[in-house]
Amino acid sequence: MSAAKIKKGDTVVVLSGKDKGTTGTVASVMPKTGKLIVEGVNVMTRHRKASQANPQGGIDRVPAAMPICKVAIADPKDGKPTRVRFEERDGKKVRVAVKSGETING
Repeated sequence: MSAAKIKKGDTVVVLSGKDKGTTGTVASVMPKTGKLIVEGVNVMTRHRKASQANPQGGIDRVPAAMPICKVAIADPKDGKPTRVRFEERDGKKVRVAVKSGETING
């Protein structure tokens, strides 16, 4: 799926990998690399050593980038994964869910 069809703030469903079936909101999209970051999905843990800036140290949990092809937009009607097409409605180009025909906000 191209980057233009998925934007920041969209609700997406993960199609494959360890988080398969998980739904989340897109935090950022990187079209040049073909990746995106989804909040609460593909979370990596990083063990931090104590330093002056962070005297406590500890474990940081940060969402990592994942390929755009591994996610699909959630249908606004039932929340299941769907493809996206573009239509012209009221003189504006809008994104439409293929399964239900509902417009996708954003």
